[in-house]
Amino acid sequence: MFSHKPSEVVSPESCLPGRQEILPISGVHAVNGRSIVPPYPEKLESLRVGMGCFWGVERLFWQLEGVWVTAAGYAGGTTENPTYDEVCSGYTAHTEVVQILYTKENIGIRDILKVFWENHDPSQGMRQGNDRGTQYRSALYLDTSEQLEIARQSGDSYQLELNRSGMGKITTEIKLDTNFYFAEEYHQQYLHKNPGGYCNLRGTGVACAG
Repeated sequence: MFSHKPSEVVSPESCLPGRQEILPISGVHAVNGRSIVPPYPEKLESLRVGMGCFWGVERLFWQLEGVWVTAAGYAGGTTENPTYDEVCSGYTAHTEVVQILYTKENIGIRDILKVFWENHDPSQGMRQGNDRGTQYRSALYLDTSEQLEIARQSGDSYQLELNRSGMGKITTEIKLDTNFYFAEEYHQQYLHKNPGGYCNLRGTGVACAG
C-alpha cells in the first residue's frame, strides 16, 4: 500500500481516512458462543490490551476464569473502521489489541494486568520479537480513571522488577481510550479456528507482583 512503513506512530493528519461502515463480523465468540458486540450484560467492565500479534493474546485471555468475552481489533489510532492491511501499513496509528470484558467480582483488573505484563516484553517499543511495526506496540487502553491509575501503578511496580533483572524501560502506551474497532471475522478467535496457527507470545521471564 505504501513504499515506506513508518517506524513511529504517525500524526492524525497523516492517517488514512477509513470508512463509516463497520467491518462485517458474525459477532459470536467461536469458543463460548457469547456476543462480542454490544449491547453487553450489565456489570461488565472492559479494557483493551496490545501485546503484539493479537491471535495468541486473545487465546490467552479467553481462557481466564472471570473473563466474559474477548475480541480482536484495532485501537490507539485515528483511522475509522480500518482493515488489517491498512493497520499493517502503519498509516492508521492503531495497534493490534484484544478487548477484554470481565466481571470484577470474578477477576480483578490487577489479575488481568499481571497476565498482561508477564506474557510479552513491554520494553521493545514498536515491535514484539521479530514482528516489527507500530501495530505491534505494547498498549493498555482503559475505560475509567480508576483503571488508569491502577494500570500506571502496576507498570511502575513491574518496572522495578525489570530493573532488578537488568531489563529495559517499559514503553507501553497507557491511557484512557475507549475507541475500539473490531478486526475482520477471520481474526476473531483465530487460534481456536486454526490450532496450529502463528503465536508469538514471549514473556520476559520476570514475574509481576500483581
